[in-house]
Amino acid sequence: MKTCIGIIGGSGVYEIDGLEGAAWAEVETPWGAPSDAILTGRLNGVPIAFLPRHGRGHVHTPTTVPYRANIDALKRLGVSDVVSVSACGSFCETMAPGDFVIVDQFIDRTFGREKSFFGTGCVAHVSVAHPVCGRLGRACATAAGQAGVTVHQGGVYLAMEGPQFSTVAESRLYREVWGCDVIGMTNMPEAKLAREAELCYASVAMVTDYDSWHPDHGTVDISEIIATLAGNAAGARALVAGLPDVLGGVRAPCPQGCDRALDHAILTAPERRDPALVAKLDAVAGRVLR
Repeated sequence: MKTCIGIIGGSGVYEIDGLEGAAWAEVETPWGAPSDAILTGRLNGVPIAFLPRHGRGHVHTPTTVPYRANIDALKRLGVSDVVSVSACGSFCETMAPGDFVIVDQFIDRTFGREKSFFGTGCVAHVSVAHPVCGRLGRACATAAGQAGVTVHQGGVYLAMEGPQFSTVAESRLYREVWGCDVIGMTNMPEAKLAREAELCYASVAMVTDYDSWHPDHGTVDISEIIATLAGNAAGARALVAGLPDVLGGVRAPCPQGCDRALDHAILTAPERRDPALVAKLDAVAGRVLR
């Protein structure tokens, strides 16, 4: 299988530099329109598909991002590996603003979003015990290190609904009781949907602030976040530029089984499946439904 890298750019990351044959593609999905057109091209010969999560000009809130359409559109374009790049707050002194964290676990506290491609008429239960692809995460860490970014391998990401930032009490709960490392608003249900679509998924969380728990930094200041985002965006573009060389052009089956996540997940008997829903699942689950 050939490698095709999908990049979902978060706050501050709205484009990718240096793409050969760059063109914006409109992709239609059964789940509605994606956040924006998708920028396609090649880096060092490897196909790249870049999707600005909030849309160019930042038009979508964390809740209104069309997560299902975004993942479906990337799968339709032949993406094999999805790298999520997003801003986050930090609960750890050692994960400072400007650092990148390669997330390996999530706690999902979102409540206003569609979290599955499946439903009545085609029921599936997909394991997200290990919600990110270790192989892809290690590749991101390598590329970040080569780009000169301070990178932390592993961390628990608390996904909150937003769009408001945390109260001090919430920030202390997530840090001191739940043991979270970073907090953000967009990696869920994105990671769950990528797993349902049998895509390898890695999360690169770019630290912009210390949330509201830190006694020396006060509450979250959006102007300071925007200033940090500029530096983080440059690091993110450098990371992306290095990924093709790290991953290579040919991809073996995922050792973690991300590309086979649906092998035993669908429970609805074939004769009882809803044809309309099955038709909508043609891209994300066609391998097991055909």
